[in-house]
Amino acid sequence: MTHGARPPKAAVLLAQSIVQDTFRERLKPGDMLLPERTMLERYKTGRGTLREALRLLEFQGVISLKPGPGGGPVLQDPDASHLASTVILLMQLKHAPFRSIVEVRSALEPMTSSLAAVRMTDEELSALEGSVLQMRDELDNQSSFLDASTRFHGIIAWSSGNALFGYIVDSLLGIMDGSAIGIDYPAHRRAAILAAHVEIFEALSSRDPVVAEERMRCHIAEYERYAQRKFPHLLDEVIPWEQKFLG
Repeated sequence: MTHGARPPKAAVLLAQSIVQDTFRERLKPGDMLLPERTMLERYKTGRGTLREALRLLEFQGVISLKPGPGGGPVLQDPDASHLASTVILLMQLKHAPFRSIVEVRSALEPMTSSLAAVRMTDEELSALEGSVLQMRDELDNQSSFLDASTRFHGIIAWSSGNALFGYIVDSLLGIMDGSAIGIDYPAHRRAAILAAHVEIFEALSSRDPVVAEERMRCHIAEYERYAQRKFPHLLDEVIPWEQKFLG
């Protein structure tokens, strides 16, 4: 143990044990965990420590607590919202500007596109096409258009077959396009984004990792040039840790 470091709280250790047991027992999202009385006996702990551990898991999105008779902790499939909150908080504390998000996208998204071209399922490809069609249908509605654009990037990240890429990109989706801090997308820019997404979709449909990677790299580079040209001051903005920026 590092000198001066405090040992983990009992509730944290208990929460970790509960997660390990759900993994070992192959529980799936929607499955009930053991009732409180059984957990108290299994883990040889007090009611206060157990409830603190369960609240910690609930806060992390690992479980939900079903009320009433027959209720109790239910295993969930956590999304990236808790990671997003932590990432934005840490970025604010480090005074990291929005430009940091752009640089991360430039590094990650070409790689996720390359992997997705090889690994994505037909169902994921169909969902991706749906997002492109929504963008086309909602070209005159910036909010709906950007929602579909965001979904496009999230689908590709998860289609990479790498859960870490999925969670990282997912954690950035709420702030990725910069609209939350004032970056605007007029009609001509939305049309250019749609054209880029169509090209990326076609490369993915062709299962061509090289072309998919290159088209995504060009798309992100063009986004960066646009933001630098039109909103240079916003690239240096620090995104505050506020709910409106967390998706």
